[in-house]
Amino acid sequence: MTITEKLERLKAIFAEMEQALIAYSGGVDSTLVAKIAYDVLGDRALAVTAVSPSLLPEELEDAKIQAATIGIPHQIVQTNEMDNPNYTSNPVNRCYFCKSELHDTLKPLARELGYPYVVDGVNADDLHDYRPGIQAAKERGARSPLAEVGVSKMEVRQLSQELSLPWWDKPAQPCLSSRFPYGEEITVAKLQRVGRAEIYLRKLGLKNLRVRSEGDTARIELPPEQIKEFVLTTDLPQVVSAFQEFGFIYVTLDLEGYRSGKLNQVLPIAIANKG
Repeated sequence: MTITEKLERLKAIFAEMEQALIAYSGGVDSTLVAKIAYDVLGDRALAVTAVSPSLLPEELEDAKIQAATIGIPHQIVQTNEMDNPNYTSNPVNRCYFCKSELHDTLKPLARELGYPYVVDGVNADDLHDYRPGIQAAKERGARSPLAEVGVSKMEVRQLSQELSLPWWDKPAQPCLSSRFPYGEEITVAKLQRVGRAEIYLRKLGLKNLRVRSEGDTARIELPPEQIKEFVLTTDLPQVVSAFQEFGFIYVTLDLEGYRSGKLNQVLPIAIANKG
């Protein structure tokens, strides 16, 4: 199926739905879904963003701006996954409890507002990664049009560019809880210090990055090709000072560089130990 055919199939899916509530994080995947849904359904499509301590404030602002640019109606709801010890203990299936909370919030909201479908931005590539949250969404009846049609992450960006969405190349930004090694307890204070650290680095002009947190140590991950320039041109003592103000004691730089899902490399061991 060509990418043009995939786009037409996505439009047909929404036409068949007639009304849809979009689980809208503001990331490139869910924003593409929101755009197509609005193009087909107009005001019969609703984008809903869930807010919790694991969402960067700047990501919420981006979501608002993007929804306004598209024109889709946009609502914000609060989720309370931080009240669930199954989530905050940070097990290997943490995302299952996060998405359970999300869809346990969105499903009754959709029913109340008269939307027969809750739709997310899961793409075809996500199905081949370790993503326990997908199961939680399926159990609650959510649909994933991008995955249903076989749209890959690369095609999400291609379609976004073809539809003139200015954020088509926006870096992936999973929730802040993904910055912690499995088994380390997640707290609001820890999420806030990681979020502040990443915002600080972005203000230095860095885009595609992560600040991983383990105990009192922050580990900065940058694209490998940017590491040398960062070391040579950045006021490193100032970075250390800023991070220590945020609550870290030690600040390190990952020499391997940024790699999406890096913390998942321990999963086979963690899952085996759990079993």
